Amino acid sequence: MPILDHLWIIPLLPLLGSAVNGLLGRKWSNKIVNSVALGATGLSFLFAVEAVREFMQLAPAQIPWVQKYFTWIAAGNFRAGFDLQIDQLTIVMLMVVTGVGFLIHIYSTGYMAHEGGYYRFFSYLNLFMFFMLILVMAANYVLLFVGWEGVGLCSYLLIGFYFLKKSASDAGKKAFIVNRIGDFGFMLGMFLLFRTFGTLDFVTVFAKAAPMQPDAMGHLGILTAVCLLLFMGATGKSAQLPLYVWLPDAMEGPTPVSALIHAATMVTAGVYVVARSHVLFTHAPTAMLVVAIVGCATAIFAASIGLVQTDIKKVLAYSTVSQLGYMFLACGVGAFSAGIFHLMTHAFFKALLFLAAGSVIHAMGGEQDMRHMGGLSKRIKWTYITMLTATLAITGAPLFAGFFSKDAILLASFQSENGGAGTGHTLYAVGLFAALLTSFYMFRLIFLTFFGKPRYDEHHVHVHESPWSMLGSLVILGVLSIFGGWFALPSFWGGPDYFSNFLAPVFGGGESATTEAAAHALELPLAGVAVLTALIGFGIAFWLYISRPGKAEALAKSMHGAYTTLLNKYYVDEFYAAVVVKPLMWVSTNVLWKFIDVIGIDGTVNGIASTATSIGDTVRHTQSGNTRSYAVWVVIGALLVIAVIFFWPAAAPVSGMVR
Repeated sequence: MPILDHLWIIPLLPLLGSAVNGLLGRKWSNKIVNSVALGATGLSFLFAVEAVREFMQLAPAQIPWVQKYFTWIAAGNFRAGFDLQIDQLTIVMLMVVTGVGFLIHIYSTGYMAHEGGYYRFFSYLNLFMFFMLILVMAANYVLLFVGWEGVGLCSYLLIGFYFLKKSASDAGKKAFIVNRIGDFGFMLGMFLLFRTFGTLDFVTVFAKAAPMQPDAMGHLGILTAVCLLLFMGATGKSAQLPLYVWLPDAMEGPTPVSALIHAATMVTAGVYVVARSHVLFTHAPTAMLVVAIVGCATAIFAASIGLVQTDIKKVLAYSTVSQLGYMFLACGVGAFSAGIFHLMTHAFFKALLFLAAGSVIHAMGGEQDMRHMGGLSKRIKWTYITMLTATLAITGAPLFAGFFSKDAILLASFQSENGGAGTGHTLYAVGLFAALLTSFYMFRLIFLTFFGKPRYDEHHVHVHESPWSMLGSLVILGVLSIFGGWFALPSFWGGPDYFSNFLAPVFGGGESATTEAAAHALELPLAGVAVLTALIGFGIAFWLYISRPGKAEALAKSMHGAYTTLLNKYYVDEFYAAVVVKPLMWVSTNVLWKFIDVIGIDGTVNGIASTATSIGDTVRHTQSGNTRSYAVWVVIGALLVIAVIFFWPAAAPVSGMVR
């Protein structure tokens, strides 16, 4: 049975796993729940691998491979079908979602072993896998939006998994509400797309858009408006300025959730949508510039906040926001392949960082504050080695995965000419500075956690290594964090970049020999500058936290204003609370509830009821049962009728007719 003809099997398996565990898992042991959850995701991964094998045998004319299974919505000339497709971009996302997702499921069996609601956790996790696969395999924007909203729902459920904990339930609601803001723009973008092209199918939309005249820079044409609206949705899902505020709070969820949803898959959905819609964005240079600027600003903004955070997961949360900014920077300068390349390598090393952080938390008995750690490198060696590997990858150490993807982004930024002369160099400089901050805060995390003297009570905290059900996933992700970027290794000596070549049929390929030569001439020097920048960040962190212990605290006191501002995350949450949340709450309470609902609607309904009751009560008292009283009322009624007949003005025309 060719899997390419039955692509629906790949997302269906996690959906079945979610339904079975959700309905029956409460009565089952953890082993049975594990078998269902891991079996569903493992089989989905194997079917995805087989689909990739079959895809590689297709002729170029057959790509993208689209399967239309049934019409889901039909209204007039609008059709939205349950249509799935697979092309080179889908393959990358499929491997990331199913492969990394499966490893995180395995890790979760050890991490969540003693938690309540075990079956519920894996039901939610499988449901998330289903929606994420629908998102990346959809052949039209409507079905993509189903997956888009589905992962938002699962994010709410998983962030608020510890629902008896107020901070967790608040974080889940915050994620859900903030994402709805972005989704509003996404829906408007889809409506405008349908009005423009008469369909929301990718193949047709992109075929019609390709020959269109690109919008002029600074001109808000149809395609620019569409792209800006789609990007509004992406800023919510992928936590970019100004809608990033939900992701740091999402660390209230279990650590495997942070790894799967908020590092490897869901938060990259916005990057995927921009890359998938590259035909539209390349026709909207203004939108492209906005994407690049927002991505670059987010990268530096979030990295600066990460410098002073003390919660190990919060550091990684702001790192995720920053790295997502890098991906959007790549897409904004037209280097879509580089953006997807960094998406893939980031999935490896950031998932590893979160899972290793979970292993540290597990070893420390639930402690997340790095100020209460230290000296763990000899106590939990496997966790230390794997986390150090991921740190070297994210900081761009040579030959590690992040080195190649980050180098591709910085090179593309340096060469960008969109927005005028000097814009690309400015983006490059900001991106390079963000890389320096990344190196500093990541090695700060390593030094505070694993080096120095223990800063915890060794009599009460019994540090222990995690079980291999957790460490196994760390080791595999560690290997991917080293070798996952080697697709681009030959390009450094003038050879091919296999990853870019693989995605070339999707994004369009083909630079001239002159352009390639110029890029190659720049690549090695710029890579050297990036490595030197990372070394500076490492050196500063080493000086502050290893060579001169206590220097960091003294520096924080001497720069109290800046330190406090960063520690309080630029007071953005407080600003939103004062400018948006509190006014909306006041309007909701005093206008919508007390005035419109209570006085207006309830007052009208209750007033009619009370008036009817009062009239009925008055009329009831006239029914005395006394015959003489009834006779009086009959006489009064008769007199009234006679008065109306003889004295009402309408009687005048009748007398005229008699004359």
